[in-house]
Amino acid sequence: MGEQNYGIDTHVAEALAREIKTVHDMGVEIAIVVGGGNIFRGVSESAGNMDRAAADYIGMLATIMNAVVLQDALEKVGVYTRAMSAIDIPQLAEPFIRRRAIRHLEKKRLVIFAAGTGNPFFTTDSAAALRALEMKADVIFKATKVDGIYDSDPVKNPKAIRYATVTYQEVLEKQLKVMDASAISLCMDNNLPIMVFNMRESGNIVKAVCGNTDIGTLVTS
Repeated sequence: MGEQNYGIDTHVAEALAREIKTVHDMGVEIAIVVGGGNIFRGVSESAGNMDRAAADYIGMLATIMNAVVLQDALEKVGVYTRAMSAIDIPQLAEPFIRRRAIRHLEKKRLVIFAAGTGNPFFTTDSAAALRALEMKADVIFKATKVDGIYDSDPVKNPKAIRYATVTYQEVLEKQLKVMDASAISLCMDNNLPIMVFNMRESGNIVKAVCGNTDIGTLVTS
């Protein structure tokens, strides 16, 4: 959403697409799970007293909109892209079929996963962990608006300390706000590392993929 209060800033999508293209041109197989927080979140204040399941489904639809925006931005810079949705919406995205997604990656296409897991009460964090394991990914990059994981909220506490590395167990025990507990547990059970970094800093996506851990926090066993 850029500097807007909500919605889509196409300039942000374009800048993101160009950086992803740089990584894709390096021969890296990339699958992206998009969130919908710029439009709607089931657990956000904007949901009001709405039924949680209904609110979550609206959030999933928001991720489909973001997937289409990102797909358009990527294809404009020359990256062949396939959007796949956990909710059946064939006019906009292919249905998620694991083998087909793997085949797209083998053909050097970039895959965008939309609609989370397709189920309410599961966040896009859980979807990212699930899809990463299904695709046999080497790592999850949690591209966010902060430069890693802190021992307290860096916005509220200017003396908050950033971790360079942290274990899954510490994240769960200290209730560090990285991903929700189910996503962290899934990664821990399957020893899938998570790299948390700030995607708003130009060049950070390339640095993260190249193994530069100085830009964020690495979560491992």
